[in-house]
Amino acid sequence: MPTQPRSICVFCGSRSGIDPAYQAAATELGTWLAEQGHELVYGAGDVGLMGAVAHASQDAGGRALGVIPVHLLGVENGKRDLSRFVITETMHERKKVMFMNSDAIVVLPGGAGSLDEFFEVLTWGQLGLHSKPVFLLNINGFWDPLDKLVHHVVSQGFAEGSLATFYECVPDMASLAERMTRRLDPGLAG
Repeated sequence: MPTQPRSICVFCGSRSGIDPAYQAAATELGTWLAEQGHELVYGAGDVGLMGAVAHASQDAGGRALGVIPVHLLGVENGKRDLSRFVITETMHERKKVMFMNSDAIVVLPGGAGSLDEFFEVLTWGQLGLHSKPVFLLNINGFWDPLDKLVHHVVSQGFAEGSLATFYECVPDMASLAERMTRRLDPGLAG
């Protein structure tokens, strides 16, 4: 049984990375979001994993909100054929619009921008500014070093142990689907 339709923010790379499994996961995620009736909220790029997740969602009949800062329109090939398309002035405004229009966050493999996005929502959670579920889709262990770093920060006394509870590291799409359903619609998780 599909969950109640939600808006799911996906932070991910504007590149595809070297492991084909990353692109496959982006495609699987985009398809799953559409099949569940969820709206994709993402960075509006038509390149890399961003493009893969958007195309998969659209191909499966899904809705998508793309948010892109004006200075990246050409660099990331702003994908304008989305259900909703927002152009912002700054990167910070982009993150805020994406976050405010979502019920949960999924972070696929990516670079410095994806790390920035993850740490911003992690910090907001730590400060009590939100309680939205945040998931690291840990394809082939991509996020293992990040998860280890967060635990290192805690073990070295720079954060409370609760810091590592503000996100979940899941190994694959099946685990993500199960955990997201459990978090967003506990009555359906049976």
